[in-house]
Formats: sequence, structure tokens, C-alpha cells
Amino acid sequence: MALIQLTDIHFAYPGQAPVLAGASFALDEGQRLSLTGPNGAGKSTLLRIILGLTRPDAGEVTIFGQSRRAEADFHEVRRRIGLVFQDPDDQLFCPTVAEDVAFGPLNLGKSRDEALSIVEKVLSDLDLRHLRDRITHKLSGGEKRLVTLATVLAMEPEVLLLDEPTNALDPKNEARLLEILQALPQAMLLVSHDPVFREALAPAKVELSEGRLAG
Repeated sequence: MALIQLTDIHFAYPGQAPVLAGASFALDEGQRLSLTGPNGAGKSTLLRIILGLTRPDAGEVTIFGQSRRAEADFHEVRRRIGLVFQDPDDQLFCPTVAEDVAFGPLNLGKSRDEALSIVEKVLSDLDLRHLRDRITHKLSGGEKRLVTLATVLAMEPEVLLLDEPTNALDPKNEARLLEILQALPQAMLLVSHDPVFREALAPAKVELSEGRLAG
């Protein structure tokens, strides 16, 4: 069974030409797939549609075997699918790194002790414990990117959506990020302009062109 299935998705921003015009694809358990295509092709829009942050004009969104249409249908989806945003500053908003990483688990109903335990584990797993009490907005771009990933992994998602995860990363941090992601068990949908990174993490690809997807 596909974890994510989009069927004949159509979408246009008001007053603009269609971005998606019959896009269909599926992501299966354990699969790692790159979503490629030119700038403005609608790749980020597709990720937003998966999470219900943008609603298609037509088409079917089926996630974890259930059709998703109303806002309430996507609450479960957002608990089980983690999105790493293109810009870490869109995702980090608490004063310290530990508070940012704890935010998701607390939102899922974990106790403070449980959330702190998750913070320690995730930061240890990612070798980021030295950042635990740092002020988030004072981190470097590379550090913010790794902390963003930590905030997503703290939610224990079953699927990862990665929107240009190597943005603002120097070669050392990019190699570290790749190493971390390669070791994870989750299915992944990757949007990246970096062909070397794509090939290393998610060599299978679908291309978004003229509103449609082709494998």
C-alpha cells in the first residue's frame, strides 16, 4: 500500500496559469524518491498539498490508505509526516534549541519529562547536544538546518518531506546531513537542486514538468 498517493491533482494560484495539471504519483513504504523539475514547477506546492496546507482544485489525495479532503483529515497526516522547510527560520521559533525540539512532542501530548527525554535522545543521535541550550536565532545556517531536522525527528514521523535541505549548508554540514538522513528508516520525498545529494540519498526520481509527473 502506498503511504502517499496523489491522483490527477490540479492546482492554480488565483489569476495565474495552472501549476499542477493532472499530477499523479505514489510513495511506498521505505521508498526514497526525488521530486525534480525547474524552479516554479510546483514542487513545494506539491509538498504543501500532501500536508493539507494547500488544497488542490481537483484530484484525490490519499495518505495512509485514506482519502484526505477536509482540514480535520490532515491532523493525523501532520502528526505522521514531517516536513523540513526550505528556510529553517520558518520552522524555528522558540528561544532555545531544546525548547524548539521539545515543542512538537509537547504538542502531541507528551509530558514535560517525556519531551525532555526525546530532546536528549534526538540531539544525541544527531550529535547536536552541544547546541542544546543555545539561542536558536544565533546559530549558523548549517546549525539551524540540523536543528530543524531534529525538531522534525522528535515527532517520530513515518515519512520525511525534505524541501531543499542543503540550502545554506557548507560542504561539512551537507556531508553530515547526508550521513544522518541515509541512516534513517523513513520513506522520503526529496526536493533538491543538488544532483549529487539527490543521487546519494534518493536516486529514484519523478520529474514535474508542465504540471504533470513522469518517472
